[in-house]
Amino acid sequence: MHPSDDNTGTNGIRRRRFLGAGAVTLGAAGAAAAGQLLTGNASASVGGATAPAGAGTAVSGTVFKLGVASGDPLPTAIVLWTRVVPAQQGSSGILAPSVAVSWELASDSGFTTIVKSGTATATGSLGYSVHVDVKGLTPATDYWYRFKALGRTSITGRTRTAPAAGDTPENLRIALASCQNWQHGYFTAYRDMLEQRPDLVLFVGDYIYESSAYSYRVRRHEGAGQPVTLAQYRARHEQYNTDPDLQAMRAAAPFVVVFDDHEVEQDWAGDVANDPVAWPAAKFRARRAAAFQAFYEHMPIRAAQKPSGPDVLMYRSLDFGPLARLHVLDTRQYRDDQATTSAGALKTGRVIMGDTQRTWLVNSMRTSGARWNLVASQVMMAETDFLAGVGKEWSYDAWDGYQKERATLLAEFQDIRNPVVLSGDRHRTIVSDLRLDFADAESTVVGAEFVGTSISSNGDEDLAAFAAEWAPKLADNPHWKIMDARRGYLLFDITEDRIDARLRAISTVLTKDGTTTTAATFRVENGVPGVHQLGVPTESSASGTPSASAEESAGPTDTAAPAETDATADPTQSAEPTESATDPATAPVSPSTTQSPSDAATDVSTTP
Repeated sequence: MHPSDDNTGTNGIRRRRFLGAGAVTLGAAGAAAAGQLLTGNASASVGGATAPAGAGTAVSGTVFKLGVASGDPLPTAIVLWTRVVPAQQGSSGILAPSVAVSWELASDSGFTTIVKSGTATATGSLGYSVHVDVKGLTPATDYWYRFKALGRTSITGRTRTAPAAGDTPENLRIALASCQNWQHGYFTAYRDMLEQRPDLVLFVGDYIYESSAYSYRVRRHEGAGQPVTLAQYRARHEQYNTDPDLQAMRAAAPFVVVFDDHEVEQDWAGDVANDPVAWPAAKFRARRAAAFQAFYEHMPIRAAQKPSGPDVLMYRSLDFGPLARLHVLDTRQYRDDQATTSAGALKTGRVIMGDTQRTWLVNSMRTSGARWNLVASQVMMAETDFLAGVGKEWSYDAWDGYQKERATLLAEFQDIRNPVVLSGDRHRTIVSDLRLDFADAESTVVGAEFVGTSISSNGDEDLAAFAAEWAPKLADNPHWKIMDARRGYLLFDITEDRIDARLRAISTVLTKDGTTTTAATFRVENGVPGVHQLGVPTESSASGTPSASAEESAGPTDTAAPAETDATADPTQSAEPTESATDPATAPVSPSTTQSPSDAATDVSTTP
C-alpha cells in the first residue's frame, strides 16, 4: 500500500494508518539532486508535473494482443503463457466455448529446431488463458517459444531454464520490480531492463491497481470505477498487459510473480477488507476470488498456483543450482488485520506470514544448501521509524506492524546462510541492514534487505519536498544505507562471492522518453551479514563528498541496446555491452504533482 494510492475507506478516510517511510544518509549535494538520502548527510528530489490523460499506446492486432510470457523456471521445466483475447476488452463472449492453441518451443529464434510442441485448449472458464508447463528440458538453456490460434501467430518469446542442482552458474542476474500504476506514469523502466538482459524478473506485487479512472493522471484507467467482478479484473489486467515495454520484457525473460494488495484491494488483510463495513468477510472473499482468478489468468505460473475460490497457494521456492534458493512469500493471505496502535504492533501472536508459512520458510532456508537464501517479501521487513527524535511511529501494513513475528524470523536468520530479503511496496529504493533489535544501533546484523522502488507508482515526485521531509528522520533509521525517491528497479548480479545490486533510476515516467542510469551500487559479501554501498565510506563525515577507490566505484558493466524496443519484434536481440555507467544520476526537478510526495501518509485520503 502507499499513501498516494487512489483508494479510500469509509467517508474518504483510510482505515489504516501508514505512518511514514524512513531513510539513511546522503553523500553530497549531488545525491540530493539525484533524489537520494544516504547515511551521512541528507537531501533529496524528484519531479513531477501533471500530464494530460491519454489512452496509452495500443498494441495492434487481436487474438494475442496481450503478448506472451514465461515463468517459474525449473532446471527441466518452464511455464509458457498467453491469453486469447477478442477485440472487445474484458469480453470473452464472442469466442467459441473453447479455442485450440498450438505452441512450439525451439532451441533457436528461427524455430529451425523444435524441441517441444503441443496443443492446449483455452476455455472461457479461465478467460481463454493458456498455461503450458513444458517439461523434459535441458538445465541452464535458452529457448524460444510462440503460440498459434485462430489463424494468427504470437510474437516470439525467449525464456531460460534454471541451472541443474549440481551446477553453479558464474552469475545469476535478477531484476526486482514492483508497483506499476498505469495512471501515474509509463512503464519505460522495462525498456532499460530489457537491455540489461536479466536471467529472471522478480515482481513482488501491485502488478495492477484497482483504483478508479482519473483524468488528471498520465494515462487513464479503463472502466468507470474499481474492479470488483471477474470481468472487471480481467479488463484491468488486459489494459496493463497492452503496455509495449511491459509486454516486451515479459517476452524476453522468465518472470516470478506474486501479488500484494492492489491486485485485489488496497490494504486487504486475510479475510478483512480495507473497508469491512462495505465489504463484510463473505462479500470480500467473493471479490478476492475474482481477483485471484484474473491474476492467475494473466500470469505465467503453474497449476499449483491456480486459485480455489478465494484461496490460493502462492508461497513457493525456486532453486538456481547451489548458488541461490529464492523463497517467494505471501504476506497478505494469512496475516492478521493491521494494528491501529503501537501497542498492537508489539502484541505477541500477531502474524503477517502465519505459523505454517513461517515454518516452511525457515526449514527451506536451513536445508537449501544454497550459497544465498533469497526471500521475496511484498512489504518492507526492516524498521522504518517515521518520527524524528524520541519515540517511534511505524507503518502497520509492513513488517513493523507484526514485530514479534519479525523478531522470531530475524533470530532464525542468525543460523541461515546469507539471507537477503527483496521487497517492494514503498515506491522508494531503500537498502538496509537487518538487525536483531532495530532499537539498538549496535545490535547484531543478521541479513540485508533491498526494497525496490516502483516502476511508475507515485509518478515523478518533488525531490526538494522529499528531502525536507526525510532528512530530519535519517538519524532515527541508522540501519538504512540509502533512500532514493525516483522510479526504476534494482538489478542484482549474484555470484558465489557476492551480490552486487544496481539501482537503475529513470529520469521521468511522465513521458515516454525517460533515460535510465545507474544511480548507486551496493554489495553483500558472502559470509558477511549486511550490505554496504560502493563508493561511500562506512563512516562518512557530515560534510563533503565521500571519495571511493577505483575498485569500489566500479560496478557491474551496464549494457547498451537499441533505443527503441519493438513489441512485435524478437525481444531477445540486443546490442553488445559497451561501457560502464555507475555515476549517480541527476533527476530534473519539476513542479510538484498532486500526489503525496512521500510515504508518510496522514489519515486523510489524497484522492481528489
